[in-house]
Amino acid sequence: MYYFIYVTTPTEDEAKKIAKHLLEKKLVACVNFWKINSMYWWEGEVQEDGEYAMILKTKAEKFSEVRDEIKKIHSYTTPCICAISIEEGNLEFLRWIDSIVEG
Repeated sequence: MYYFIYVTTPTEDEAKKIAKHLLEKKLVACVNFWKINSMYWWEGEVQEDGEYAMILKTKAEKFSEVRDEIKKIHSYTTPCICAISIEEGNLEFLRWIDSIVEG
């Protein structure tokens, strides 16, 4: 089974730092990131900020390790780190993930 892991960060630099860290450890095969606008509740008020969304592509069995590594270096107190199951996909793409992600 495979996951897309959705993460948000406050800056592009932080997104790149997290991506590089996870790629170098071969915990993910690929990371996409882009600028987003977010609105959310924080400390009793509705906040609005620019953020960066990330999609990390990996094996489901790596989720706990990926989550723990992100939490070590993420600047947010409560980072969004959520797994989305890939039910079906291009087999060549999924095999490529297998060839990159260790374990």
